[in-house]
Amino acid sequence: MGRLSNLRYLSLRRGKFTGEIPARLDNLRNLEFLYLASNRLTGNIPPELGRLSNLKRLDISSNYLVGSIPPELGKLVNLHELDVAFGITKDKEGEDHSRRLTGRIPSELGNLSQLKKFNVSYHELSGSLPPELGRLRNLEIIRACGNQLTGRIPVELGRLRNLEELSLCHNQLTGEIPVELARMSKLSELLMHNNKLTGEVPSELGDMPNLRRVWLGENQFNGPVPVELQRVR
Repeated sequence: MGRLSNLRYLSLRRGKFTGEIPARLDNLRNLEFLYLASNRLTGNIPPELGRLSNLKRLDISSNYLVGSIPPELGKLVNLHELDVAFGITKDKEGEDHSRRLTGRIPSELGNLSQLKKFNVSYHELSGSLPPELGRLRNLEIIRACGNQLTGRIPVELGRLRNLEELSLCHNQLTGEIPVELARMSKLSELLMHNNKLTGEVPSELGDMPNLRRVWLGENQFNGPVPVELQRVR
């Protein structure tokens, strides 16, 4: 397959493929779309994928991948969609597969200036959410639920004026919700339940014109529920 130098679209979704993602895919230098989701792929994400400079969409979700997210993926400057979410819990025989990605979310992903969708949900990623994500002005979706992320929510995320969904639920995030998030005028979904967030919920959230869905339960907030949230419909 590495000889198909003119290949632009490769989809192997739901093919029951096993084994590791071939590092030699990096020979497909004209590839723009790579879909390997919903298989039984194992092993690490090959750092060689970072050489696919024309890649626009990379979906390797719902597999049994381990290791860390390679910082080399930050070289994919034309990437619009990065989906490595884990969506499998049990196979047809009822066996539970607990293999997940670990380590930190690489700060190098802040170089993906064309990125619109970023999904790293339901792994065992740790450390803080990189403030460098605030550079990605084209981002429309951030999904990082179900990991072990810690630290504060970066105030830099308030720069993402095109963001429509921010899902950070089921982590171990601490500190207050940054008031800067209220600058995200296109945001419609804000999911931060089941963390360790503290302080008061910013009343400014009620001024966000497109906000429709807010989940903030199972945290450690204090103070009253802002009456401004009654504006969210």
